Amino acid sequence: MTERISHWIEGRVVAGTSGRTAPVHNPATGVVTGEVDLASADEVAAAVATAVTAARTWRASSLSQRAAVLFAFRQLLHERSEDLARIVTAEHGKVHADALGEIARGLENVEFATGVPQLLKGGYSEQAASGVDVYDIRQPLGVVAGITPFNFPAMVPLWMCANAIATGNAFVLKPSEKDPSAALFLARLWQEAGLPDGVFTVVHGDKEAVDTLLTHPDVAAVSFVGSTPIARYIYETGTAHGKRVQALGGAKNHALVLPDADLDVAADAIVSAAYGAAGERCMALSVAVAVGDIADPLVEAIALRLPKLVVGDGAAEGTDMGPLITREHRDKVASYVDAGEQQGASVVVDGRRADVPSEGFFLGTTLLDHVTPEMTVYRDEIFGPVLGVVRVDSYDEGLALINANQYANGTAIFTRDGGAARRFQFDVEVGMVGINVPIPVPVAYYSFGGWKDSLFGDTHMYGPEGIDFYTRGKVVTSRWPDPATSSVDLGFPRTR
Repeated sequence: MTERISHWIEGRVVAGTSGRTAPVHNPATGVVTGEVDLASADEVAAAVATAVTAARTWRASSLSQRAAVLFAFRQLLHERSEDLARIVTAEHGKVHADALGEIARGLENVEFATGVPQLLKGGYSEQAASGVDVYDIRQPLGVVAGITPFNFPAMVPLWMCANAIATGNAFVLKPSEKDPSAALFLARLWQEAGLPDGVFTVVHGDKEAVDTLLTHPDVAAVSFVGSTPIARYIYETGTAHGKRVQALGGAKNHALVLPDADLDVAADAIVSAAYGAAGERCMALSVAVAVGDIADPLVEAIALRLPKLVVGDGAAEGTDMGPLITREHRDKVASYVDAGEQQGASVVVDGRRADVPSEGFFLGTTLLDHVTPEMTVYRDEIFGPVLGVVRVDSYDEGLALINANQYANGTAIFTRDGGAARRFQFDVEVGMVGINVPIPVPVAYYSFGGWKDSLFGDTHMYGPEGIDFYTRGKVVTSRWPDPATSSVDLGFPRTR
């Protein structure tokens, strides 16, 4: 029998009433394990209404009260990370260790948010004018929404909700309908941690739910992570309805490998970053840019490592790479390999013909050499276990290639030359840069986000920019005059 997965509203599970559901699969077996309710516009509006009420009360809570809830939530999440990781693996397919890593990185964001009393300290200027003091404060927006992707069903919601809740907002989460159960697990932890009912809400759904959140007058801000076309739509629709929006889009992350790079270090890092989570990461390295004579040995070193990777059920011990999220996505990724071969790329390792389990949505690792910028395998975000190698003659040619790409999420350089690395971080037009670090996801006290078509909006995710996104500034000018000195003065206020 399949499990029914319903909404979380006002601190309890609420069954959907729209009559619409979507199947939830175990990608390792292809078996339907659940049916998730898809909310109607009316259901979303009702959930937002309860969040509005909760936001009024939560906003008035003290910073120490909020910090106490966050500390309790952090401890519960730490203690039950194994349980949450099993849920992530069962619905997404990533290996258990990778799921634990996702939760650990999400936990960092909760730990950052526990410092909200310090993070919300404003400035104060005494005697800005005679008898006048000026100070600034940051206040919550009210109800904010998060629309999150399938590839990180625990981490990305934690990127958003920790700061949003810490700063006094009520948070409405619309997780991916492909792996929705992690969101309900987080909801129960928030409740156990002492968060008042209604401050954290989960509504499952599809485009109807998304559009309702984007247009609802009581939703003040929307955070999104997903593909570039949808990110653009989220940004344009949300801002057209007066909302603050941060929408993170797709990526085509390059690793520039210089001739002086440590070959084994570079090959290990690129394999890890290209094929981890079956390539379903917005920070995956999908292009290796090999400079000069390192190209042949780099391709050989990567190819030698791929047969050693164990592809299978992410819940099984010893598995290195799990399945893709759906059968349709697996077939789409395979079609990119077909196109790359037809357009002239050399198929060094062919994931289409790999020895993988016949059940489930599996595809082996693919390595393509002699990829050129005109090919679809280079232009498009594939979001699967496919690595393309582009050969260039010089550092300058490689840099120009990276800077010309429409995406600018993350990049990395592999070199022993500190001067070259310093030059790269200065010249490259990408939002997150790794120097001998293949997946340069910032720690929680910095902020995450790319440039160009990888980001719509002015604010990056989590960290200090996350605090700013979920609050708005207010400046107070204060004077306590002696009533005996009060008089009418129509002149422009002066500070001297």
